[in-house]
Amino acid sequence: MKFKEVKLEDICTVQRGASPRPIKDYVVDKGIPWVKIADATADSSRYISETKEYIKRESKEKSRSVIKGDLILSNSATPGLPKIMDIDACIHDGWLLLRNFNGVLKEFLYYTLVNKRRELVSNATGTVFNNLKTDTVKNFKIQLPDIKTQKIITNTLQNIDEKIDINNKIINNLEELAQTLFKRWFVDFEFPNEEGKPYKSSGGKMVESELGMIPEGWRHEVLKNITINSDRKRIPLSKLEREKRKSIYPYYGAASLMDYVDDYIFEGVHVLVGEDGTVIDDKGYPIMQYVWGKFWVNNHAHVLQGKGDFSSEYIYLLLKRTNVTNIVTGAVQPKINQTNLNKISVIVPDKETLNSFDEIINSIFTEIRSLKDESDSFVSLRDTLLPKLLSGEIELSNETEVMDDVPIS
Repeated sequence: MKFKEVKLEDICTVQRGASPRPIKDYVVDKGIPWVKIADATADSSRYISETKEYIKRESKEKSRSVIKGDLILSNSATPGLPKIMDIDACIHDGWLLLRNFNGVLKEFLYYTLVNKRRELVSNATGTVFNNLKTDTVKNFKIQLPDIKTQKIITNTLQNIDEKIDINNKIINNLEELAQTLFKRWFVDFEFPNEEGKPYKSSGGKMVESELGMIPEGWRHEVLKNITINSDRKRIPLSKLEREKRKSIYPYYGAASLMDYVDDYIFEGVHVLVGEDGTVIDDKGYPIMQYVWGKFWVNNHAHVLQGKGDFSSEYIYLLLKRTNVTNIVTGAVQPKINQTNLNKISVIVPDKETLNSFDEIINSIFTEIRSLKDESDSFVSLRDTLLPKLLSGEIELSNETEVMDDVPIS
């Protein structure tokens, strides 16, 4: 079945976001949610349900307001990323607002933009960052079925996304559990003593160190001594180079997955720490990614693994709780250089405590990886399904039939 081809401007309005200037004068602890690109790249959810920053309510008129249910599309930094708003908020000029839909379901358009993202971004311009011009988006063409077909397709893809959402919630709960355990053991020093009781509150001996009182037998170190740094292996690829490569292996940047390429330079479990650009969150903690398998990393993220008895999971949880504001350099472009990263002071537990913790934490992260891999399979299914449906290669009578008949891999 052949569907009509339309421009986006024929089926919706496309408006660029706006920012009050200078934005730093309008940022507050609580106010109107302020949507940053980092809020959209934090997970694979369709929705933006919360933001890390807020702006003053009186600055609303100087910004572009969006409401729950609006469809937005990033046009810079990480261009071509669509999200559905799950809250009322404001967006800056790194976003486009898509509204006033005519003959198209908003959810169908969302899935189409997800599927066509690579094609759309190929039209982006810019030397430092790729940028999508508003007119480029307005003139972008998509295949548009009738409303009934759109509903069937959308319901099918939403079923897949609901499975992904469930996995993401479990993953978030597991990581929260891991971080809670880490804090209890290595911040509060309430790891189990020989009798299985909380060490510090049960009278465990504490001694002086450069970082304050620590359990007897523990020591002060610097990060370099407990990690393996593989930054020298990183190879950046330009947008043009990536476009020529078949999409197989993840290509990571400073803060997120950026693309897929046809080769890999790393394998196994690693921790990525943002080196420049987006390097810390609003509380001063490093921007990090826990990654595994075969992948490629550009030169904007440090590539770390645990050394010796220290697992990569331990390093990940340790840095998650390490404020690094004091090692960030660069007024215009924030940066965490390797020298400063290596000098981070850390408290190192005794080997027995470290190994006991790893035994517990390993099962948690094994489950996290398994769930994420399953979600990636669902994402692949979702993204390959739409073009097959639009081309007529697969015909739908209802969403249940498709979910039963289409394999995940």
